[in-house]
Amino acid sequence: MPTLRNNPTENSRSRELSLPLVGAITGASGVIYGVEMLRVLKGLGQETHLILSEAAGMNLAIETDYSLDEVRSLANVVYQNKDVGAAVASGSFRTRGMIVAPCTIKTLSAIANSFTYNLVVRAADVTLKERRTLVLMVRETPFHKGHLDLMSRAADFGAVILPPIPAFYHKPETILDIIHQSIGKALDQVGIEHNLFKRWTGDVPD
Repeated sequence: MPTLRNNPTENSRSRELSLPLVGAITGASGVIYGVEMLRVLKGLGQETHLILSEAAGMNLAIETDYSLDEVRSLANVVYQNKDVGAAVASGSFRTRGMIVAPCTIKTLSAIANSFTYNLVVRAADVTLKERRTLVLMVRETPFHKGHLDLMSRAADFGAVILPPIPAFYHKPETILDIIHQSIGKALDQVGIEHNLFKRWTGDVPD
């Protein structure tokens, strides 16, 4: 009998699903988006590689009760933001993509201009050049034209601009419900299955 060969497409898909996800938390308000994303991904068994900016650590103390060590423990691998020689700084290190949650305007500006002065921006730049999914959860309001131009420029390079703007059709009852909806939208972009919020089905209540 002929030997059955594995489907190369299925094998490629399987390898993609087993790849690590790069997560970055920068110094914008809303660090809870990044922390909760890590907690969810750990529960799902998804390997994560984390980069924390210096300002993110400061905001963590201001906005949450989490310590830096607690947040680091949620990831499989943690890098120093100044370590531009880290694994995630190279395109030969395969990942399934990167999510920056939250993303400061400064980080957005650096990414949009390929100014790779730290590991967050370098890893984001690598994600774009390797044609992987880069999700930027830009946290600022209101936006002026300069901010909009930067988002447009980053989108032209292939980034997904995903400000954490909540929806309400799923009738959130807690702040965590609102956070989960935005995180879930980001995870959708990198192909990670989850049940973080009720999806719209087209059924309109009477």
